[in-house]
Order: sequence, then C-alpha cells, then structure tokens
Amino acid sequence: QVQVVESGGGLVQAGGSLRLSCVVSGSIGSINMMGWYRQAPGKQRELVADISSGGSTNYVDSVKGRFTISRDHAKNAVYLQMNNLKRDDIGVYYCKARVRTALLEYDYWGQGTQVTVSS
Repeated sequence: QVQVVESGGGLVQAGGSLRLSCVVSGSIGSINMMGWYRQAPGKQRELVADISSGGSTNYVDSVKGRFTISRDHAKNAVYLQMNNLKRDDIGVYYCKARVRTALLEYDYWGQGTQVTVSS
C-alpha cells in the first residue's frame, strides 16, 4: 500500500508565499516522476509543475518565475515553493507520484490541499 500526503495549503494574501509538501510512504520500490497539479473551481485539473528522478523540472507557463518544485529522495518528498501568489492560483493542489514496484509502475495521488489567495 502506498500513501501520498500533502500539507502546507492555506489562506494567503495576494503577493504572499506558501510552501506545499508531499510525502510518499508505504511499499515503494522507487519513485519516478513527482508532480503538483491543481484544480480551480469549475475547471479541470491541470499540471502545475513536475520533477523527474534526475531533477529535470517542468512548469506551466503561468507559474514560471514564481513557483519552484524540488524533491528530497531520502524522504520520498516533493515540495512546491509558491511566491507572489495571485488570485488565479486558487484551487486544490494535488501531489502525484509515479511509483515503481517490482512489476508495476503506477500513479498515486494525494487527497489535495486547498490554496486560497485573498485580494
């Protein structure tokens, strides 16, 4: 069994910062890609940023220069530092981990953490 747990969401004023954390635990062989997705009210879930096991990163254009994704292999963790937050960043943020076991590779999702930005 694999568990993915996010933390760090909350309410912040526009221009402020938040740091999201995600920890993966359980029967893990290795973790390939890890990423953060968000779902705004009434919209589809979208990729915000992801990071490969080798450290290559990818960001959606709207967060480039403001958000930074990083990971700690020893802790099976991924982080999202969000600076200069805007109202458009409001949503539920989900962590996804592509976990490889002996025979399978499967995407596991966390339960989500709410990010709210006030004007």
